[in-house]
Amino acid sequence: MRIQIGVMGSAGGVLTEPQLTLARRLGRRIAEKGCVIVTGACPGLPHAAVLGATDAGGVSLGVSPARSREEHVTVFESPLDPYTTLVFTGSGLMGRETHNIHSSDLVLFVGGRSGTLGEFAIAYDEGKLIGILRDSGGISNDFANIAKLVEKNTGATLIEDDDPGRLVDRCLDEYLRTDRPTSVALAGQAQRAVAITEERHG
Repeated sequence: MRIQIGVMGSAGGVLTEPQLTLARRLGRRIAEKGCVIVTGACPGLPHAAVLGATDAGGVSLGVSPARSREEHVTVFESPLDPYTTLVFTGSGLMGRETHNIHSSDLVLFVGGRSGTLGEFAIAYDEGKLIGILRDSGGISNDFANIAKLVEKNTGATLIEDDDPGRLVDRCLDEYLRTDRPTSVALAGQAQRAVAITEERHG
């Protein structure tokens, strides 16, 4: 079973080419490490990350707020391609955030606005391993300080880096090192998957 890495970030607003490039590099590295990328199946930075993962032959899971393909496109104005699989939650934008976090073994944040802040709050409250791509726009640089202001020990771990590839590598190393997988067998499978992928891309 592959590790599922959530990528949460700005779906709209003013997005620059450097921001989109950072997100795409993030997705590419997730695929290179043999992991599944999970997003809210939305446009913007998460979609750029999925495109990067697809470029590297990766697998992607989109968690849609819609009840159907039609609603996904016409109401939420979100893409169907190039996702490997889409899950239609029918939960709306706010409800979808919880499904997003629960579907991710660890969560990476790039850029971000109010919706991303909500996803960060859920991930932090549920003790997830959280990676933050610094200097990627939006509120990404503020998450660590927000966590300090909360003054609540949830068991969450925050890792910050300004390089997409290095952030993915550091988060995976920490995930495997701290036995966050639900079983020893799952951890072993994940390590083997990473080793196989590194051998293929080495």
